[in-house]
Amino acid sequence: MKRMHVMLRVKNLDESVKFYSALFDSAPTVSKPDYAKWMLEDPRLNFSIAEKEDTYGIEHLGIQAQTPAELDELRARIARAGGVVRNEGETTCCYANSDKTWVTDAQGVAWEAFHTAAAAKTYYGEKDSACCQKSAAA
Repeated sequence: MKRMHVMLRVKNLDESVKFYSALFDSAPTVSKPDYAKWMLEDPRLNFSIAEKEDTYGIEHLGIQAQTPAELDELRARIARAGGVVRNEGETTCCYANSDKTWVTDAQGVAWEAFHTAAAAKTYYGEKDSACCQKSAAA
């Protein structure tokens, strides 16, 4: 079953973790000095935040696939929907090893379709990884 994903940039991570932990009635599933993530079941949501002092708000939206087959299905939908598409492939981002595709909708909103295979020890795998920075823009 797929899961919606929302990534926010926040100015103060500690304050935001307190707020969202109260809102979701749950501690983060992943908590790092610069990042936090909640994997919620009701609603099924992958909600993540990362601190960035000069930028805040919605970074991107997405759909997390539970299996590689679901990711293939999402990629087919993205192709039918149109928009600027960038197949990132396997990458390390947000403390996770994932296979990703990005698309930008008609309004310029970045959407990520991804399947996560495993946790990673670092936020970025490579310095030039898009990792929520370049989104669908190539």
